Amino acid sequence: MIAKDKLIVALDVDSASRALDVFDQLREHAGMFKIGMQLFTAAGPDIVRQIIARGSRVFLDLKYHDIPNTVAMAAIEATRLGVSIFNIHASGGREMMRRTAESVAEIAVRENLIRPKVLAVTLLTSVDHETLRQIGIDDEPRSVVSRLALLARDSGLDGVVASAHEIKTIRETVSQPDFLIVTPGIRSVGDAANDQRRTMTAAEAIRAGADYLVVGRPILDASDPVRAARAIVEEIENSLDTS
Repeated sequence: MIAKDKLIVALDVDSASRALDVFDQLREHAGMFKIGMQLFTAAGPDIVRQIIARGSRVFLDLKYHDIPNTVAMAAIEATRLGVSIFNIHASGGREMMRRTAESVAEIAVRENLIRPKVLAVTLLTSVDHETLRQIGIDDEPRSVVSRLALLARDSGLDGVVASAHEIKTIRETVSQPDFLIVTPGIRSVGDAANDQRRTMTAAEAIRAGADYLVVGRPILDASDPVRAARAIVEEIENSLDTS
């Protein structure tokens, strides 16, 4: 995989027109585009179809978390949309993840669709030890992530979404080499962390073993988004050359 393909640009904007403007600027500089809750709520599934129709790949970042049947049915629709990756919360448990993986595999075969990769969200990058304590979990984030990653693997999922700070732990816990790690909270040197607490630079995350990096505000808020995207791809490329 070349460096560009490891970059997922987060289209965290409030309209389809704005998303398509950003997409048109950056389509040659990123391998995939993330559509999350803000844009999906504003523009609906049609924005997913439009970006796929224009020849790009989509990471549908809706973090499904509900009873097993509801999540499995949503997963079938995500598969029909043609997304390359989508995610569900690992904290939904084994049955929810297993039912989702099975439903995706079954509908892909039955309707001759490309099967998307299904990832489990371990802990959001805004969550730290204090946040966990607030909800009654007295473990360190690293321990929680390790446990949830193993549960996701055992439930038949393709990988996880996790902070770069937990990549090494995940690789040690899940020895499966094709187990994907998608890492948000990526910043270039000097960027503000904003509301994400467990962040890392692109170079650090790739060296740690991330497969894909999700980058939003450092690109979208840059005075020159193309230049910002190119700089991150260059960081990735240099890290691959030295790894």
